[in-house]
Amino acid sequence: MKYPPLQAEARKRNEKVFLQMEEIKKKIQDFKVRLEILKGKLKLDEKKQLITSLHQQISSEGFWNDQVEAQKLTKLLASCENDLKKTTDFENQTLSLEEMVNSSDAELILTDLSREVGDLEKGLEKLETVAYLGGKYDNCPAIVAIHAGQGGVEAMDWTQMLQRMYLRYAESKGWKTDIVDLIAGDEAGIKSVTMTLTGDFAYGYLKGERGVHRLVRQSPFNADKLRQTSFALVEVLPEIEETEVVPLPETDLEWEFFRASSHGGQNVQKVSTAVRLKHKPTGIIITSQSERYQERNREIALKLLRGRLWEIEEERKSVAKKELKGEYKKAAWGNQIRSYVLHPYKMVKDLRTGVESNDPFAVLDGKIDEFIDSELRYLS
Repeated sequence: MKYPPLQAEARKRNEKVFLQMEEIKKKIQDFKVRLEILKGKLKLDEKKQLITSLHQQISSEGFWNDQVEAQKLTKLLASCENDLKKTTDFENQTLSLEEMVNSSDAELILTDLSREVGDLEKGLEKLETVAYLGGKYDNCPAIVAIHAGQGGVEAMDWTQMLQRMYLRYAESKGWKTDIVDLIAGDEAGIKSVTMTLTGDFAYGYLKGERGVHRLVRQSPFNADKLRQTSFALVEVLPEIEETEVVPLPETDLEWEFFRASSHGGQNVQKVSTAVRLKHKPTGIIITSQSERYQERNREIALKLLRGRLWEIEEERKSVAKKELKGEYKKAAWGNQIRSYVLHPYKMVKDLRTGVESNDPFAVLDGKIDEFIDSELRYLS
């Protein structure tokens, strides 16, 4: 049947509106399903009970006598309440959107509804990302060590570029950063650097960055600007406080004290504030020279050692039972996880998740959230 031009156009417009409305309704149903899955992952029923229990403990007499334990519990309470509030807010927003879609004015505000759906989807994705941060040490500070690999001066420069990338990412998160140890390159860049990043779920977010990072670019250190490939190894460990999980008897430790040779100021270099710690059973050697006081450097060295020993134990368990996703791979040479290409084209690609970016300079400026989010889902 043929329709007059104006009528045909109106009919076509109505069909388009109908399809858009159906798509929005499908999205809302999808949100509801994903939200129920999310509640299970976040264990909200358990957290509601825990919130009640924590409020009772906080209001009890003598709660603040142990300041360290009290702060730990109040932080846990804030985290639980935050998860509950965000999911409740999202649920209310979804129900409100559903009412708007089913109202008689829905077609008149179609543009607003589409925008609201887009905003809700972004919010849900953020909530889903947090749900993957449920590991035992995910909320610990992160110890990030970067080591130059093959490539000479190029690799040392690449190591410094990676250091800057993680520091800029930490800055965007509002985290505190501290350079614990740094060995400068002979001509440029750095041979290796160890730093701690302290903030909410720092280790949880960064644990997927472990592995070899590869850079391809025109060499800035070569007059002919030849294409050069460089490698750097990134290690990420949780900063673990003293516990029975990682016992460190004094008889297993060998201490050496020396004057700091790098950053820290003149006061650091006048006295032997830097420490070198050797763990006799494993041969692991830790250096810390960032602080002005020897005792503080000792504390940092012990935390770094606990992280190393925890990693060894985790690797032993993983080798024994394998990972659910396949054979366990250590963050070591040969296990490349990401390529950064600046020449002959521009692209950053994660070789595990397939996530790509055509703006490597933004990535190297610390904009790595897309990669981090996909890693969390890949590792879960």
